[in-house]
Amino acid sequence: MAAADVPETALKLPRIFELLSPLYLRFQLHCSSSHCPNQDNHQTRPFRFIPEATQVFRTLVHHFTTAPLLVHPDPAKPFVVEVDASEVGAGAVLSQRGPDSKLHPCAYFSRKFTPTQTNYRVGDRELLAIKWALEEWWQWLLGAPELFTIWIDHQNFIHIQNARQLNPRQARWALFFESFHFHLAYRPSAKNLKADALSRPHAQSAPVREPPPILPAQRFVAVLHWPVEDAIRAALPAEPTPADTPSNRLYVPSSCRSEALAWGHASRSAGHQGETQTLQFLRRALWWPSMAKDVQEYVAAYPTCALSKTPNQPPAGDLHPLPVPHRSWSHIGLDFVTGLPPVNQLDTVLTVVDRFSKAVHLVALPGLPTAKQMAEILLEQVVRLHGFPQDIVSDRGPQFMSRFWRAFCRLVGASSSLSSGYHPQTNGQTERANQQLGRYLRCFASSQPNTWPKHLLWTEMSHNLHVSSATGHSPFELCYG
Repeated sequence: MAAADVPETALKLPRIFELLSPLYLRFQLHCSSSHCPNQDNHQTRPFRFIPEATQVFRTLVHHFTTAPLLVHPDPAKPFVVEVDASEVGAGAVLSQRGPDSKLHPCAYFSRKFTPTQTNYRVGDRELLAIKWALEEWWQWLLGAPELFTIWIDHQNFIHIQNARQLNPRQARWALFFESFHFHLAYRPSAKNLKADALSRPHAQSAPVREPPPILPAQRFVAVLHWPVEDAIRAALPAEPTPADTPSNRLYVPSSCRSEALAWGHASRSAGHQGETQTLQFLRRALWWPSMAKDVQEYVAAYPTCALSKTPNQPPAGDLHPLPVPHRSWSHIGLDFVTGLPPVNQLDTVLTVVDRFSKAVHLVALPGLPTAKQMAEILLEQVVRLHGFPQDIVSDRGPQFMSRFWRAFCRLVGASSSLSSGYHPQTNGQTERANQQLGRYLRCFASSQPNTWPKHLLWTEMSHNLHVSSATGHSPFELCYG
């Protein structure tokens, strides 16, 4: 903010001109009359802008910004830059000595700090003020034939040009300072009044308008809350938290444990997982002493799981798994689940599995796709999110054995790996995901089979949310960190 830009109603105006007037108006003739109306505005009383004071203000601004007070810079003479930084802004004065050996101002500079810059340390704010002053007057200071002086009121920073240890911000500014030929000189704050006055805020008498919120209140539908947590916290006063409760988990009183078990096992995000995964899911946020025993009994006795799940025993003999990839979504497996109840012509689900993170994407389809349709689906549902894969494992369906599919794989740089005939274990990870899909749909959609497409999103999220026994991490964590 330049001197001419200071508003007439600035609350700090009397103090600013009280500091600057004795220093500069000595160079002006017939300026003592400009002070007369201000004599009544004593520092102990509120400052009121009567018409006479407004006229004095305009006269002072004219004195500060016109010759003979303001002189034109002379490149042949050395410059003096007076710099200061306050809590909210920076100010600087560019001056040169005249024939009377006194400093005459050439230009003024003032700028307000951003909210981020107000959090800088005191020394960094001072260096930022120096940087701004050099940028403001670079046309006079860059390449000046005479060494110019910068006055600061922080003695610790006069040796910054030779400092060996600088933080990254100071190091960047030090590189910028190298372009200028100057030296830093210490000047006590009591004598650095001109720059100090320019660094002070010009607070307005008019109320400051707050910026509108990013999301207006009328856009909020409701406050997001977790009913289970609300019930637990309401019951805690009757059953205090034990001393051995982990610090990062919430203790569940005995009256709320049935509700917590139902949420951790039978909710849509939980997905009716087994004992181990249900326990891991609950332990992310909750705790009580007999948690493992209660989860085991609850899962074993849950009626929906007993009716919907099939035994899952490991096959006999040694397994020969496919090579483990080195990153997510570089090697994927594809398979179809068919024969589902038709809903809006949808009766098939494409299962896409990332062999590294075990993440799953589920896509509802109107029947088995052709090779061309399969390529379009892969681009829309997988490639646009994760990039092109290096290897695609699938069964020996006609769409995967066609010339079009082989040409598509060569075009995107992926190898097409087909499973052995009558040996679904080749694509075992995808087959396992299909089993989980069937189990989830039986648990949640068996009473209303025509709603199965609505449950695909929750099935996918539930799978990707739970920790995989093969990796020890959830697919979400391995994919996104």
